[in-house]
Amino acid sequence: MASLKEIKTRISSTKKTKQITKAMEMVSAAKLNKAQNRAESFQPYTDKIREVVTSIAAGTEGVSHPMLEDRPEIKKTGYIVITSDRGLCGAYNSGLLRETMRLINKRHSSPDEYGIVVIGRVGRDFFKKRNMPIYQEITGLPDQPEYTDIKSIAATTVEMFEDELFDEVYLHYNHFVSAISQVVTEAKLLPLTDLGEEVENTEDSGESSEPVGNLDYIYEPDAGTILEQLLPHYAESLIFGALLDGKASEFGARMSAMRSATDNADNMIDDLTLSYNRARQAAITQEINEIVGGAAAQS
Repeated sequence: MASLKEIKTRISSTKKTKQITKAMEMVSAAKLNKAQNRAESFQPYTDKIREVVTSIAAGTEGVSHPMLEDRPEIKKTGYIVITSDRGLCGAYNSGLLRETMRLINKRHSSPDEYGIVVIGRVGRDFFKKRNMPIYQEITGLPDQPEYTDIKSIAATTVEMFEDELFDEVYLHYNHFVSAISQVVTEAKLLPLTDLGEEVENTEDSGESSEPVGNLDYIYEPDAGTILEQLLPHYAESLIFGALLDGKASEFGARMSAMRSATDNADNMIDDLTLSYNRARQAAITQEINEIVGGAAAQS
């Protein structure tokens, strides 16, 4: 059984740990609020680009682009995996990486059939440890990243698709649902084959939304040139949007993990305090018995 001094030291140590986890929970909550607002504010921008691209692609006869067409043979698949640079965020990274590994193992029999573009130190270390083909990596992103922070890696990924190094590209990230819920998500980034779907009307105007292909735009010089410029930018915006979504999920997961750690520290302190009181009572009882026994021996 631990001595009174050892139990007291453990109580003190646990209280200090609780202070740290409580502070980290509060910091993550503040960062979550900012990240969630940024992710929500960026979505209309992506939707508008998609609306314009869809209108041009669907409304102009004879206009097409390689980024809009499925390739007859898939020789190599690219995966953009968005993880965090730090741990202490529960299953945020492990759940995502486990699902990525499952899909890669299911779809591919050789490393020659896929390549990985990884964002975040945790994912980078995970794939490197397993000698998996990493084509690009980026670490050390700020908590509130800017578009310029990932512009290079996003543009290069799009170029690899255009150069036919990859025949299709998937995004793997955690989609933010709530502060306590994140969903591991796979989204097909390239080719852009889902542009024909309707875009939700986010304005509360009472009017029903209509397919974006029915909208008319006046553009110049020509549809092909505009698609050539807009499509890579649209694909890059999808990557950045997924990163913002992933950041919100990361802070939500870290806040929940730190809250659980704080609650566990409270429970541990209660248990240790109870053990300390019992040990102290046992020591007092033993001292009383020794005093009574000594007095009896002298009488």
